[in-house]
Amino acid sequence: MKVLKFGGTSVGNPRRIKHVAGLITKPGRKVVVLSAMAGTTNALVEISEYLYKGNVPGAQETLNGLVSKYSKVVEELLTEELWREEAMQAIDHSFSVVRSYFEEPFSEASEKEILAQGELMSTALMQAYLGEQGIKSVVLPSLDYMRTLENSEPDMAHISKRLRRMIDKEHDIQLFITQGYICRNYTGGIDNLKRGGSDYTASIIGAVLNAEEIQIWTDIDGMHNNDPRFVEGTRPVHRLHFEEAAELAYFGAKILHPACVLPAKLHNIPVRLLNTLEPEAPGTLICNSESDGKIKAVAAKDNITAIKIKSGRMLLAYGFLHKVFETFENHRTSIDMIATSEVGVTVTIDDDSRLAAIVDDLKHFGTVTVDRDMVILCVVGDLEWHNCGFEAKAISALKDIPVRMISYGGSNYNISMLVSSADKVRALEALSAHLFNE
Repeated sequence: MKVLKFGGTSVGNPRRIKHVAGLITKPGRKVVVLSAMAGTTNALVEISEYLYKGNVPGAQETLNGLVSKYSKVVEELLTEELWREEAMQAIDHSFSVVRSYFEEPFSEASEKEILAQGELMSTALMQAYLGEQGIKSVVLPSLDYMRTLENSEPDMAHISKRLRRMIDKEHDIQLFITQGYICRNYTGGIDNLKRGGSDYTASIIGAVLNAEEIQIWTDIDGMHNNDPRFVEGTRPVHRLHFEEAAELAYFGAKILHPACVLPAKLHNIPVRLLNTLEPEAPGTLICNSESDGKIKAVAAKDNITAIKIKSGRMLLAYGFLHKVFETFENHRTSIDMIATSEVGVTVTIDDDSRLAAIVDDLKHFGTVTVDRDMVILCVVGDLEWHNCGFEAKAISALKDIPVRMISYGGSNYNISMLVSSADKVRALEALSAHLFNE
């Protein structure tokens, strides 16, 4: 059994849906996880925002655009009236769910049910197309098996029991279709696994089914060694350790959702990143095999704020760091990087929504300085401390670029450097030239 996940751009129009259908009908038993068609979730979020504000005409106008889009998709995708009617029936039901909230008080639970409709419609379209082509497949409704616990973590025992039972009933079926992203929470209400959650869905399914492999299909041929949007001549990394992939995903490599890595890693299920438009390309294999003494890739995380707390009282002061960290915990703000000295500590955050309150509280402990509009550059590879020269090579690549902060030693796979966003592209280019192109 393999698990294949296709993102929104991979099923973004009728031509691509047909192309994906060709990929998933190759021999072998598989579960296919689909995201919503590209642009759909954004439109549903926009509808929800209008409804929160009580602007029903705005929500209706956005919904009308979606209705028109999906009507055209059905007309272009399907040729037989029977299958067109079946697809439209499912899609009309989803739009009816959205409309049902136009006249009711709107809540977070309402929004989550609206957002679920994107994945429900994409799987309905794929199932109708497969049926028209005479291909046997079964839809596994995510809302019937995917559930989270009170702490929002997946309820693996529940998922395994329900999903295995559903699959075991279909002895002669080779192809199963299911929705990514959406789930139920511990109360039974419709919920989701947040943005990028379709990757997480695929990883959870692969783990509970002990899959042979999890494949994440996107529109790029694997995880590149640098960001191709800013640096020319990047190339796919053929193999990554799970820890390396997690670092890259967290620090800005958009091809893979950070949460995706953990279930696959714990259950030792390899993850392969593949290109829908170039299916023969080898892509990137992520597994638990040890790293091979190389620097693999670079990623960048934007919108970083650095906060420095300086205090002469810190010297030998028991509990100083505890008080600093407790401040961020109290304001529910996570820390990315940290550097300390005898008289101060600097941390970075990527969520500045509570910055003013955090700074106000930190002023009880010392002088506070804030640097905004920064970028974390993450260099990933086999960076264990006994591999002489690797950290020096990464740092020397930025010899002509001001570096605000360096973090090394917290992980065997990562060295992170903080620079101004104005220097981001120049820094990424310098790292590529120094690490990969010499």
